[in-house]
Amino acid sequence: MIRALWQRLEAAERRIAELEARLAGPGKTPDNSSLPPSKGQKPDRPAKTKRAGPRQGSLGRQGGGRALVSHPDQTVTAQAPACVHCHTALTEADQVLHGRYDKIDLPVVRPVVTRVERYAGHCPCCGAITLAPVPVGLEESAPFSATIVALAIYLRVTHALSYRRLTQVFLHLYALPISEGALDAMLRRAKPCFDGEVAAILARLRRSRIVCSDETTVRIDGRTHWNWVFQNDQVVIHVVRASRAAAVVSAVMAGHRPRIWVSDLYGAQQGPADLWQICLAHQVRDCQYAIDAGDTVFAPRMKMLLWAVVLARRRKRLAESTRRTYLRRLDHDLNAIMGLAPGHPHGQRLRQRYGKVRNSLFTFLEHPDAPPDNNGSERELRPTATYRKVTGGFRSPWGADLFAAVRSVVGTAARRGRDAYQAIRAVLDGETVVQPG
Repeated sequence: MIRALWQRLEAAERRIAELEARLAGPGKTPDNSSLPPSKGQKPDRPAKTKRAGPRQGSLGRQGGGRALVSHPDQTVTAQAPACVHCHTALTEADQVLHGRYDKIDLPVVRPVVTRVERYAGHCPCCGAITLAPVPVGLEESAPFSATIVALAIYLRVTHALSYRRLTQVFLHLYALPISEGALDAMLRRAKPCFDGEVAAILARLRRSRIVCSDETTVRIDGRTHWNWVFQNDQVVIHVVRASRAAAVVSAVMAGHRPRIWVSDLYGAQQGPADLWQICLAHQVRDCQYAIDAGDTVFAPRMKMLLWAVVLARRRKRLAESTRRTYLRRLDHDLNAIMGLAPGHPHGQRLRQRYGKVRNSLFTFLEHPDAPPDNNGSERELRPTATYRKVTGGFRSPWGADLFAAVRSVVGTAARRGRDAYQAIRAVLDGETVVQPG
C-alpha cells in the first residue's frame, strides 16, 4: 500500500511540474498562435502630432475633400444681390465663381404599396372560371417584394442583425412595420432559392483543381457544430455540420480528388488531394511561439526559412527555372536546419513535425496557382465568428443552413467583383453568381 501511494505521489509531482512548466511558458498572442487580432493586447497609440496644412488623402484617393459628383440632381446658383458694405446693386457681370461644392441628402423612404385587384371571369358558354393574369412580381403570395427580402437577408447575414433589430430597422428607416414572425417566414420561403444556387456552386467545386479548406465552431440550439469552408479563386462553399471528422470532407467532395489541397495541420484535412500545401502563415506563428518559449536553435532558423512566403507574392511572375532554383535552395537550407539538434522541447516538437510534412511546405513554388497559406479560408470564416459573437448562434438547423448558403453565394459573387446585396438579389431573381465555364 505504501508503494502504491508512493507511485501516486511521484505521478502527481510529475503532473504538477508539467503544469507549472506550462504556466511558466509564454502566453498565446495573435503573433505566435491562431488567436484573432481582437484578442491581442493593444498597445497605446502614440500621441498625435499637430497637423500642418490640409489633411492628407486616404489610401486610393487625393486629399482635399470629397470629389464632386459628375451629374448632380439639381444645381443651386447663389449670387449676391448687392454689396454688403455700401449696398450697391451687383449684376452678374460683377461676380465671379467663388466656390463649388456638393450637399448630399437622402430622400425620405416609405413603402410603395401596390394594390392588386385580380378578377375572375365566369364563362357564359362553358361555365368555367378564368383568373386574370397578373404582372411578374405581383403574384398572389407573400406581401413583400424581392427587394425587401434581399434587404432582410443582407442585414441578417452580413451585418448579424437579430430579428428584433431588423423589425426596428424596417420601422424606423423605412416606415415599414413587419413582425419577427413575418421575417422568419420570409427567410424560410427564400431558402430554396439559395439551396439551388449552392448546388451549382458545389458542382463547380467538385471539378476544381485546387481546394482550400478550414473550419470554425458555430452554436445551434446550444450545441457546438462546425462551419466548414471550401474555397478557391472561383467559388466558396460553406457547410454546417455536427462533426469535425474527415467524413465531412468526403461528403462534400463526393469522390472528387483535387490536385492540390491547402489547409492547416488538422488531421481531417490531410489526404483528400494528390498534393498538399500547408498553411505557412500558421507555421510562422508556431515558430514564433517556440522562440518566445526559449528555443534558440531550431525555431529561429525555421522561421527565417518559412519567410519564403514573401516569394509567393510574385511567384506567378517568376519563370519556371527561377522557381526551381528557389526550390532547390530552400530544400538545401531545410536539410541544414533539419540536421540541427534542438534541446528545447518546443524545438524538438517542431523538428519532428517538419520531418513528417517537409514535402508539403513549398508546393506553391512547383504549382504557382496554389496559395502558400490558407488566409483566404480564414477570411471567409471571419464573418461566421463575428455572427457567433454578436447573435450567440442559431436556434434551428435551417437557419444555420441558410446562413451557410448565403455566405457561399456572397463569397462566390465576390470572386467576380459583385457586392453582397447584388448577389443576394440576383439569386432571388433566379440568376446565378457562378462564373460561366
